[in-house]
Amino acid sequence: MKRILALLITALCSMLAHAGEVKVAVAANFTTPMQQIAAQFERDTGHKAVLAFGATGKFYAQIRNGAPFDVLLSADDETPARLEKEGLAVPGTRFTYATGRLVLWSAREGYVDAHGNVLRRGEFSHLAIANPKTAPYGAAAVQTMTKMGVMPALKSRIVQGENISQAYQFVASGNAEVGFVALSQVYSNGRLTGGSAWYVPGNLHDPIRQDGAILAKGNGNPAATALMAYLKGAKARSIIKSYGYQL
Repeated sequence: MKRILALLITALCSMLAHAGEVKVAVAANFTTPMQQIAAQFERDTGHKAVLAFGATGKFYAQIRNGAPFDVLLSADDETPARLEKEGLAVPGTRFTYATGRLVLWSAREGYVDAHGNVLRRGEFSHLAIANPKTAPYGAAAVQTMTKMGVMPALKSRIVQGENISQAYQFVASGNAEVGFVALSQVYSNGRLTGGSAWYVPGNLHDPIRQDGAILAKGNGNPAATALMAYLKGAKARSIIKSYGYQL
């Protein structure tokens, strides 16, 4: 028993000695899943993931200006590819960690119908979306309304959040009756967590492929490498799937 205890203490000390820290820029739509993954990642590996959440477009600008992030978990697949081309992401580390889904959501039960016809009726004053210039979910919302032919009628009612988290807050607080948000924000364990929603068909907007990559500042950081491997593992994938993402 003493020998087993000594081995366990040695293993724990070894893990703590090699534990590191990885600074991660995380797309706002992935906030809750990543918080859960980071906690599990630290328990399993000893490495600590320090998370910052925001709009992908803003992270891109910050990374180009020297922000000290080791890893980017983007809301699109274009930004990590661009950073790799510019020498700011490590070649060969980029992969799609999730494919997002866009939903039209209201905090009110029964307000949004199953086909999104609430947009055509236009019986609301405010429609929240994320900034389409910096947030891929915002761009997908604009594409959806354009393809539906409702954009001209709704343009004056749109309120833009800096990112998808702010767009969600506009709707959750009642400041906007309805809004386009990420499914992961209103979905958990296989069901809608409240309100009413239209699950936007994928053919109404470009695919929301969310890629991650190790950034140049994270090159050689064992914690960054470990996190990317962890995101491909069964525990992380189970969490990601539970929030409605496709894998």
